[in-house]
Amino acid sequence: MSARLSTGVDGLDALLGGGLIPGTLTVVVGASGIGKTQLGLHFANEGRRQEGRGGIVFDMSARIDSQGHADYTRRMFDWPLEECALEHFSAEHFFDAERDPGNHLRIFSEQGRRVTQRDLGFDAWHDWQAVLAAKLERTIDFLYGNFVRGTRRVIIDGIEPVERPSESIQFELLEYVYHQILRKEASWVARDLFRQTYRAHAEAIERHAYDHQELAAVLLATSHEVMLDALIEKPLVDGDVTAGANTLIYMGKIRDGAKLSRGLFIAKHRGSACSDEIARFTIDDGGIRLE
Repeated sequence: MSARLSTGVDGLDALLGGGLIPGTLTVVVGASGIGKTQLGLHFANEGRRQEGRGGIVFDMSARIDSQGHADYTRRMFDWPLEECALEHFSAEHFFDAERDPGNHLRIFSEQGRRVTQRDLGFDAWHDWQAVLAAKLERTIDFLYGNFVRGTRRVIIDGIEPVERPSESIQFELLEYVYHQILRKEASWVARDLFRQTYRAHAEAIERHAYDHQELAAVLLATSHEVMLDALIEKPLVDGDVTAGANTLIYMGKIRDGAKLSRGLFIAKHRGSACSDEIARFTIDDGGIRLE
């Protein structure tokens, strides 16, 4: 197995038995504002040291307010994220050195619209299905374009809580990203992107092949639960985004006498020893600090 991937948070790797495992999905769950985004960006930034290339941020948020990823990375690490400016896939110049896919993509530009079948209604739901189909190519272009250039870490942010994952366009896209891009061999991802021009570019595709088992994804999922105890006590159910994760980290508020503080707990970490303790943490301009 390849070397563990450091989270970039001092003290957290030790709790994880040495760090995260390449080729796996880590899900971080917690209420809005608890620190999930900071943790994910620590992991993305650490790629700059460990692999020589930072991670990428795939933002699936449909909210009006932005997560502010670029502001966070600039303040925490003096590392500016570059928004993906590519609107259309170009097979002819895909591997050109000057073609920069950027390292941040917010895929749903229709901000403020809910992305569940129940909230949208029949007609709007089918409109969204068409929107989703149109965005798949851009999603593959962004992710594959970064992977062939050496990126090995991806942060997926903006997953909002829903009663039925099957009714969420976010979850539909997430399923595609995880099973058809992250867990697929590079040549098969290229086939989905290049389609009828695949044979003409097969030599370049082979030259830029990467090992998909070296990719690591950290998914940041917002919960209704605010308290850490409530997250820990919540049962895992089939179809839940946490069920298929290799590593599951809960972040929530904990009662500390007359005040509330922040804590995280590693609920599972398959294939590795991990700590059973609740780790308290704080957040400052430099990001997350374990106490």
